[in-house]
Amino acid sequence: MAVTTHLKSLQALELAVRTGSFKAAAETLGITPAAIGQSIRSLEDYLGTDLLVRGRSGLQPTRELELALSELQTAFKALDNTTEILDFQRTCEIHIVADNDWAELWLLPNMITFQENNPNILFCVNGSGDIPVRLGSPDVRVSRDPDRGEVLFQDLLVPVTGPDNPRRIADRDPVNQMEGMPLLHLKEQIDSDDHPGWVDWFRAFGHRESGTDRGVHYTDARLALDAVRQNVGFLVCGLPLVLCDLQEGVIVRPFPLCQHLVAPHPYRLRLRSDAIKRPQLVKFVEWLRITSCETQRELEALKH
Repeated sequence: MAVTTHLKSLQALELAVRTGSFKAAAETLGITPAAIGQSIRSLEDYLGTDLLVRGRSGLQPTRELELALSELQTAFKALDNTTEILDFQRTCEIHIVADNDWAELWLLPNMITFQENNPNILFCVNGSGDIPVRLGSPDVRVSRDPDRGEVLFQDLLVPVTGPDNPRRIADRDPVNQMEGMPLLHLKEQIDSDDHPGWVDWFRAFGHRESGTDRGVHYTDARLALDAVRQNVGFLVCGLPLVLCDLQEGVIVRPFPLCQHLVAPHPYRLRLRSDAIKRPQLVKFVEWLRITSCETQRELEALKH
């Protein structure tokens, strides 16, 4: 096993213990929980011993890991401090960890023009891009953590579907016109109260009384929207993530925009402490703020 693989696996292990779950560790690193689990299992196979057990309060270290845990935590804290002091990355590189759906469906499409105008700035977004992922804190972190960071914009959640589907409900009784229609859900809408979905939307606006939680569940919005474009079903999705699709007509809104939900938490921005020292990063963050404001204004205009 290569040294860098050791370090990445140990980083995943330390985060899993600190946060208590693969999911929380994955959100911190901008990768999937499955990748966290695979990385830790590879380390366990290499060492020939179990390192984690699942307890009532989340993941817990085994006795073998307990013996080294304090040193592991101290080492990664020191590594974070060292990368900040020496800044191992080149000044033209920007590392971003962000909400996966926001990164894939809002950030990357909007970044195309910025990258064309700034070809010297290289990006790594959630582990992928022009440059390899590095250890240590990312330069930019965007999430929907409450009360942590600068607000970028507030999400609106609306039903969307393929262009052929609205006619299926057009002549139905408006009170229950969505009864029996195929519903698509994002897994986070089922697992977390912080991510409203169909259950909340039907409770607020009616149109269906039974089976509001039934249907196909998707791990991310990109896969769900692929199904929407193929007229597979109806999905409640963040409006900023589908503005381009709506403009192009590849998906449509089957209900008026006034029937929307407001996301409980906005997208928020957090920066590394030394961000102001790097002109390229300052330039990107300025663009990010301006583009986020444009999105917020567009959402406000659509509401009226």
